[in-house]
Amino acid sequence: MSRHVAIVTDSTAYLPPQTMERHGITAVPLTVVLGDEALEEGTEISARSLALALQKRRSVTTSRPSPEVFAETYRAAAAAGATGIVSLHLSAEFSGTYDAALLAARDAPVPVRVVDTGMVAMALGFCALAAAETAEAGGTLDEAVVAAEKRAAGTAAYFYVDTLDYLRRGGRIGAAQALLGSALAVKPLLQLEGGRIEMKEKVRTASKAIARLEELVAERAGAARVDIAVHHLAAAERASALAERLRERVPGVAELHVSEVGAVIGAHTGPGLLGVVISAR
Repeated sequence: MSRHVAIVTDSTAYLPPQTMERHGITAVPLTVVLGDEALEEGTEISARSLALALQKRRSVTTSRPSPEVFAETYRAAAAAGATGIVSLHLSAEFSGTYDAALLAARDAPVPVRVVDTGMVAMALGFCALAAAETAEAGGTLDEAVVAAEKRAAGTAAYFYVDTLDYLRRGGRIGAAQALLGSALAVKPLLQLEGGRIEMKEKVRTASKAIARLEELVAERAGAARVDIAVHHLAAAERASALAERLRERVPGVAELHVSEVGAVIGAHTGPGLLGVVISAR
């Protein structure tokens, strides 16, 4: 290729390490603050440690990467031969990560297109993969951005949480706050909508909520060719069982990933999270 477009995302994309290595995707880590200790997601704190801390009701907050970290990442990509960079990040409604990347991009040695995908977890990961595959095929900077945006437009995320308390503490339930009082008495199903977390439905029991989660994914998929990611936090058996049912129920499933979310998302959802990302190819 006459040019090389590098792909940067952040640690909340939760892409498998081997996938990132194969496609040359770089993930800039967000930070989890546990008590008075700041820890990088993915390298210094595990989802399991985070779940244990939450269960013990320890103070847990999160913070964005600094612009300096992004600046160093962009310089490294340029030094490795990149003539342009697409930097794809979780919704700006959730984090200042997008703003930090924008600040760093101003002084980068090569053009950087910073994209607020409006997504998170593998909904973001699928966008990064679409951009990387376009770049690998010789696509331009603009073409890689378009591929990521197209993938985002065809992606939905639904999730079940045992309680809205963690989302309430972090102020990340958006319009669902108006329903908080009644929702805490039932099991909430939420969706990613417009870059925000919104209430989808309220279900009486956990088993009914998970069954409804499965139905929503099957309805969204129809007969289309799709990729699916099942996420969880401290709920591996439920996630695996749901993934197997979806494999049987969704005829057009291409790739199906099952993974535990990292500490940043886990800090805001709490143990028991069960989420599904469905992305049209």
